[in-house]
Amino acid sequence: MSRFFRLLAGLTFVFTLSVASAQLRAPMPGPDALMSALTTDVMATLREDKAAGRKTDLAQLVEARIVPVFDFPRMTSLALARNWRLASAEQRTVLAAQFQLLLVRTYSQVLLEFRDQAIDYKPLRAAPGENEVTVRSTMRRSGVEPLTIDYDMAEGPAGWKVFDVKVAGVSLVLAYRDSFAQAVRSGGIDGLIKALEERNRQNLSGSSEAAKLAPVLMIYGGSAKP
Repeated sequence: MSRFFRLLAGLTFVFTLSVASAQLRAPMPGPDALMSALTTDVMATLREDKAAGRKTDLAQLVEARIVPVFDFPRMTSLALARNWRLASAEQRTVLAAQFQLLLVRTYSQVLLEFRDQAIDYKPLRAAPGENEVTVRSTMRRSGVEPLTIDYDMAEGPAGWKVFDVKVAGVSLVLAYRDSFAQAVRSGGIDGLIKALEERNRQNLSGSSEAAKLAPVLMIYGGSAKP
């Protein structure tokens, strides 16, 4: 190899390392920027599909964009409260997976329902270095009061993740706490798992009245049953 090509290869290697190092040092987006970008992207996809007369592949959209930003194991532990300690590691995994199905369906249906509405994110109020914050947003609706959608988020090794969503001040996670506790009292952790599995089967089949009411329960704070 000529001296020229050796020099060119060396410069290319140094440049590649410099770019990679800069990327590693690049700050991760803040929680408010993260949620604003996520909402904008998802709502834009929903609107484009509607304008084109296409049916949105909601499951794929949610899996690709929404699921990675939510901490479902923590959300499940909050919903179960003290009963989380009663579950084995295997049961916790199953519970988190089933609760994820339930929450994702509810949240995605709300986005689908309000895809034509504008969402404004408020300036983040957090002290420097704070690793748990609330990202506040407002959905403007024609003829009615704006709807608040707030995200409780925590920073971890994988970046910022949502561990609760509050719609009009009502916690999506805590709305299930009483019904989860009742299910555990009557059938133990396995009984709760079975109830969640059955609820998700009904939701997927579209035959459940509870499934149809899920977005309404989320928005207006009705009692949710597993």
